[in-house]
Amino acid sequence: MERLLTPFGEKLDKDLPLNDYPRPQLVRDNWQNLNGRWKYAIRKKNEPVGSYDGEIIVPFSPETILSGVEKQVTPDDVLYYQRTFKCEKKNNRALLHFGAVDYACVVFVNGKEVGFHKGGYTPFSFDITEALSDGKNTLEVVVTDPTDTGTQARGKQSSKRGGIWYTPQSGIWQTVWLEQVADNYVKSFMLTPDIDSECIDLAFTFSGKCEPVTVVIKAKGKKVAQKTCQRGKMTVPVDDPILWSPENPFLYDMEVTLASGDSFTTYFGMRKFSIGKDAAGVSRLFLNNKPYFHNGLLDQGYWSDGMYTAPSDEAMIYDIKTMKDMGFNMLRKHIKIEPLRWYYHCDRLGMLVWQDMISGGGIYSHKIMGVYPAVNLVFCKKILNIGDGEKNYKLFARDDEAGREEYYHDSEEMIKLLYNVVSLSVWVPFNEGWGQFDAVKAAKFYRHLDPTRIIDHASGFHDQKGADLNSFHIYFTPFRFPRAYAGDDRPIVLSEFGGFSLQKKGHMYNKEKFFGYRKYYDDEKYARALEKLYEKKIVPAIHKRGLSATVYTEVSDVEDECNGLLTYDRRVIKIPVERMKKINEGVKLS
Repeated sequence: MERLLTPFGEKLDKDLPLNDYPRPQLVRDNWQNLNGRWKYAIRKKNEPVGSYDGEIIVPFSPETILSGVEKQVTPDDVLYYQRTFKCEKKNNRALLHFGAVDYACVVFVNGKEVGFHKGGYTPFSFDITEALSDGKNTLEVVVTDPTDTGTQARGKQSSKRGGIWYTPQSGIWQTVWLEQVADNYVKSFMLTPDIDSECIDLAFTFSGKCEPVTVVIKAKGKKVAQKTCQRGKMTVPVDDPILWSPENPFLYDMEVTLASGDSFTTYFGMRKFSIGKDAAGVSRLFLNNKPYFHNGLLDQGYWSDGMYTAPSDEAMIYDIKTMKDMGFNMLRKHIKIEPLRWYYHCDRLGMLVWQDMISGGGIYSHKIMGVYPAVNLVFCKKILNIGDGEKNYKLFARDDEAGREEYYHDSEEMIKLLYNVVSLSVWVPFNEGWGQFDAVKAAKFYRHLDPTRIIDHASGFHDQKGADLNSFHIYFTPFRFPRAYAGDDRPIVLSEFGGFSLQKKGHMYNKEKFFGYRKYYDDEKYARALEKLYEKKIVPAIHKRGLSATVYTEVSDVEDECNGLLTYDRRVIKIPVERMKKINEGVKLS
């Protein structure tokens, strides 16, 4: 396989990579980045660590180029990390944050165990105040990862990579950082904009006792509202709000202060996601009470040199901005949860987000998950229509009860983590039946935690007649959108399609094999095929068949897949930006 460096990876600062504040949704001043040069060791289970193997660049997994290691961690291995850092202790609490660690880890500070966490995709933190020394400290992390031998959320990682399945990775893959806070501080908060009532609802969770909170809201630097609450909840008027949209991604700034001294800044956007009928009586996705077409792409968020981890903030911005410049207004974040900075850039640049839950479960049945639906969509939707309940847990590789419980735990963590993201419009609990189970029940669980967003309960295949969309993946056959049941009035979305493949020699991960749903070998033929696809298939379906959203596969190549608009190393744009933008000018409701 080819070693492909991105232009962003070439400029990597190994001493302090990804040094931007990791949590733009809750910003405090007193923080310290712990990325950079760590020691590492890979050992078999029950084998003592002894001396370390060498240096690893955190937060890149050892399997990646940018880590400097490029070694595979197997389910039989233990991955050890160590580094020292200096810290000036103050009269407050010290929190050690991890953006994400795949999959389970134990953390030690100065030889004292400070916490354990499992789950490879969401942040966690430990209060290390009592273990911390004033001056030099030693931090150790011990990681294990079952990859596809377990039933945990793992996404598209596979021990037998190839095609649409990718090289597995392990360990720390998001920023590690230290934060010092007041004795009583805001642990989390929820922002719920209400454009109809012209206000925003706020709810705060504290580390200790509830105390008075004061918020100041600013628009373009000018104060527009201020309020103090005594019990951690309040509604603040936002008169004549400036509405957020991809065309006008306006963000309000907010300052939050506790009586005891904790303070931070955040932001929000006034917007509303809903479903309604257009003037012709067709069910549509609505933005701010008006029909709005979601014209998006599948975004796997993989990088040739960092895999799950983008080489820099600049790299994340590049992907989002390039797709926006091409005329797209939405990204479906596919089977991955990004660092919070990625969502911030979508918020400020104006890019809608559909968020997938991470797939898990046992070994998937190829026939159930792919062959039947791909070959005959009508058969899948109307005749096969396999129930995903208790009788079929094994069929969908979800017969492990603990794994199903973990799915709900992970889903709740994801929803709470991303609740305040302005651009996030749609939740996707299951994709193509991969580990799907009780999809209608899961959709109700999502709705309970977040009633403000739309839900695609079973993206692509194995529809269970649930909320809120009639969702199709169509690559090989003509576009047909059968209703799942009599009276089905859900908006129709083409949540995956296209996947046209174009090789770019010198920029391919696998020179021997490549994957695509339709292969092209000439730049002009590839561009014309995209034009024809949208002009002859997509645009007519919007007006004649009620199509309300599209997700083209995909933003970039990933390993064997060469069906991205960008190459895996982000060095080649396969179709000129202006040409793709012109194609997208016709992809709208009016």
